[in-house]
Amino acid sequence: MKWIIKIIFLLPFMVFSQSNFERAEKLFSQQKYSLAKPIFENILKENPNHPKTLEYLGDIEGANKSWDNAMMYYGKLKQLYPKQADFYYKYGGCLGMKAKEANKFAALGMIGEVKASFEKAIALNPKHIEARWALIEIYLQLPGIVGGSERKANSYANELMKISLVDGYLAKGHIAEYFDRYQEAEKNYKKAIEVGGSKNTYQKLANLYRNKLNQPEKAKQLLELYQEKIKS
Repeated sequence: MKWIIKIIFLLPFMVFSQSNFERAEKLFSQQKYSLAKPIFENILKENPNHPKTLEYLGDIEGANKSWDNAMMYYGKLKQLYPKQADFYYKYGGCLGMKAKEANKFAALGMIGEVKASFEKAIALNPKHIEARWALIEIYLQLPGIVGGSERKANSYANELMKISLVDGYLAKGHIAEYFDRYQEAEKNYKKAIEVGGSKNTYQKLANLYRNKLNQPEKAKQLLELYQEKIKS
């Protein structure tokens, strides 16, 4: 009998918390982060380990470029849910952005943990696409003397080919473009369009034409072709 009474007393609070969470979630989806944040924070006071609330607060801090605050939330999520790949990926992403904004000496001290976070995400979820993209970017951006490597970037692009063909071609195109091999990049972006046909695939090729090959008219025609495609 006592447990029934306890549930009756708790029910209004549970309904109130749920309605607040849904309101905050809606505000978050509308990118009204300053309004959503205090609601999520109040929910967290009542339920400090609520995973979605922690994640939303981490996402908000990340959107506001408050990397340390975001990492605090994702770090807690890693401790609570050590087998969830996305928490390692998000933590690594924030640490990577912090490193990017730091001085070169400080940044070098962070790179190892950034890479380890993405690698852990892949170990937990072998089909994690975003973590592979992040590692590709790291190996492209880093100077060779501190670990940059086209070969390693290509190895992750090859892995993407097995998981998502369109991402694989986009990654191959991105790597080729980074090293000014524009014909190779164009070839891979065209293959990505054939396989995926998304706006992103068309945009990547259009950007190559406009920004690297000085062919703005060709870029315009390509995007017009995409608009015609989605209308049909």
